[in-house]
Amino acid sequence: MNPLLYAALIFLIFLLMSAIRILKEYERGVIFRLGRVIGSKGPGIIFLIPLIDKMVKVSLRTVVMDVPPQDVITKDNVSIQINAVLYFRVVDPVKSVIDVENFLFATSQLSQTTLRSIAGQVELDELLMDRDRINHQLQEIIDTHSDPWGIKVSLVEIKHIDLPEEMKRAMAKQAEAERERRAKIIAAEGEFQAAGKLTDAAKKIDESPSALQLRFLQTLVEVGAEKNTTTVFPLPLELFAPFMEKLRNIANK
Repeated sequence: MNPLLYAALIFLIFLLMSAIRILKEYERGVIFRLGRVIGSKGPGIIFLIPLIDKMVKVSLRTVVMDVPPQDVITKDNVSIQINAVLYFRVVDPVKSVIDVENFLFATSQLSQTTLRSIAGQVELDELLMDRDRINHQLQEIIDTHSDPWGIKVSLVEIKHIDLPEEMKRAMAKQAEAERERRAKIIAAEGEFQAAGKLTDAAKKIDESPSALQLRFLQTLVEVGAEKNTTTVFPLPLELFAPFMEKLRNIANK
């Protein structure tokens, strides 16, 4: 075979291979023609003009980015470390390529500065108890600033808040004091209810003297269940009143 023809065949094969690209379902290719963007293509097979077109591949899948721990001083002057996780994806491949140099790095830096800013504007108690509102606020701010880059932030979640040791001890003491306060309130409410029931029982007994005798007999049964004890108790004369009355009636006859 002629060497020139062989070289031309190899060159044509090389041009054909460089002109064909295959993009996956979640990928898009931003096409530059002589340095000017002409749009995005994909997925599937796309054709490029060799030596004229250049393609930058962009993934449309959701990116899970970990925001490193940030040193923050809260509104009530407590020094903490806080980190978060960010979920976002590219919705406009062209903007993500031409409007920002590196959208991953830019989004990471934006999330870090926003996290420090928002955490520094609230008190520690609010940061611990109202995470949903703060997460939503972070998501809105980051999404607004990253929208010109073709980025959509779907979710921001605070992962961990690291407190100083002295603050942990103070919060533990506060929680213990709160538990003791609740226990005392519950005990006081129980005593109050018990006193009310005892008052009602005393009224019932006062209205019916026979109820007192029945209660006395019930107490005797309970005491008699203990076999290893000897109990001395007075016998109320009221128990013999019916018999004495009967004897007097017989004597009068």
